Amino acid sequence: MALIVFGVLLWTAAHLFKRLMPAGRAALAAKLGDASKGVFAVLILISVVLMVIGYRGSAFVEVYSPPAWATHLNNLLMIIAVILLGAGNSKGRVRSWFRHPMLMGFGLWAIAHLLVNGDQASVVMFGGLLIWAVLEVVIINGQDKDWVRPAPGPAAGDIKLLIISAVVFAVITFIHNWLGVWPFGG
Repeated sequence: MALIVFGVLLWTAAHLFKRLMPAGRAALAAKLGDASKGVFAVLILISVVLMVIGYRGSAFVEVYSPPAWATHLNNLLMIIAVILLGAGNSKGRVRSWFRHPMLMGFGLWAIAHLLVNGDQASVVMFGGLLIWAVLEVVIINGQDKDWVRPAPGPAAGDIKLLIISAVVFAVITFIHNWLGVWPFGG
């Protein structure tokens, strides 16, 4: 459990450093140049490794028992989450609908996993990452009040987003199945 907590805290610190300590981030960038981005990429990678190792090694301690219907809602939310994650880099119309599509997708991913995983490790990891995503949105909105909505792109960009999202969802399903977790219940 300690690895999960440390991983979530490292993830949060690495992502929030730029927003909460802009002078420190600027000093690091001045000292290391573009390599400073690599430092944060490595920290984020380490945080993911810590969370995965901690999650896979945690004993199952039930906090709540998810309802059977939650599996179907989880899958619907996961499809939407994948689309939102992709919308952050999309050139279509969907990108203009939301200010933080990637953070919304990430938060929805965490909520979807909390719906179907009632064990302590899941609550700590997915709950912690959900708190980070919400905190990130609040901080960004507080600091960048002059956001300008991007102009909508062509509908072809949305079609491309949907196709890529379907492929990504299929890959996620395959990986879950490979890891021994069938995501469709039954």
